[in-house]
Amino acid sequence: MSKPKQRKVEKKPIPQFRDEAEEREFWETHDTSDYLDWSRGQLIAFPNLRPSTTTISLRLPAPLLADLRVLANKRDVPYQSLLKVFLAERVAAEQDPTRALPDQRMQRTASSRPDRGRGAVRTSKRSKPTRRNPKAARGR
Repeated sequence: MSKPKQRKVEKKPIPQFRDEAEEREFWETHDTSDYLDWSRGQLIAFPNLRPSTTTISLRLPAPLLADLRVLANKRDVPYQSLLKVFLAERVAAEQDPTRALPDQRMQRTASSRPDRGRGAVRTSKRSKPTRRNPKAARGR
């Protein structure tokens, strides 16, 4: 038996668009297979392409930040990168409840850490001057 020959189907020409919004609207309502031969497609990589990011300011309790830095140091990564990984994992788990968190240690509660529960304060030997208390380090 011989294989049936595939008929070469004429593809429609891709129209010219005035702007990106018009192009987006077009592709949302049309099938790309009518315009492109995906059997000849190739996988390519964009190694220098980075996802867009937005800078935010986030206030964290000092003990939490210290713990994050210790964890990051153990993994030999910047603490900001580790925080992004933790946030991404948690957001993914919240979006899909059937998906378990990869590291169950992240699910600790304040009651499982008595030294850092609600109201616990970590003190240092010497207070640093701040805007609110510029004389904190003086007079010792």
